[in-house]
Amino acid sequence: MKAYIAGKVRNELEREDLEEVAKLCENLGFETFLPHRDVGLAGGMEDVDRIFEGDIQEGFKNVDIVVALLDGLHIGAGTAWELGYAYARKIPSIGLKRDESVDEALEYLSAILVGSIKIVGSLGELEVELKKFRA
Repeated sequence: MKAYIAGKVRNELEREDLEEVAKLCENLGFETFLPHRDVGLAGGMEDVDRIFEGDIQEGFKNVDIVVALLDGLHIGAGTAWELGYAYARKIPSIGLKRDESVDEALEYLSAILVGSIKIVGSLGELEVELKKFRA
């Protein structure tokens, strides 16, 4: 089974958080796709085609689940797009929001996002949900 790990990648802390999520998935037997690890980062407009092809056209091939890190004031345009794309393709998604409750974050997460995916509040809860998915 393959998990696509979505989230903001602009700084080292964000990337480390995503790598922690990927490691959890891998420990549960998932193959993972992690955009910054598997394709790289965009440095400028010259990288747009490479990023889109690598992250979406290749990265989403044979994906069984999307796990999205939702921490922070905004989830990021790319993460929102990836979650919408997964929803349109009927790929289940789980969000991880550790910094505040979904109730507190509803205004900027949006009712649409909250209504379309399961959101958990810790790595432990994520592990439980991923184990259910694998069962």
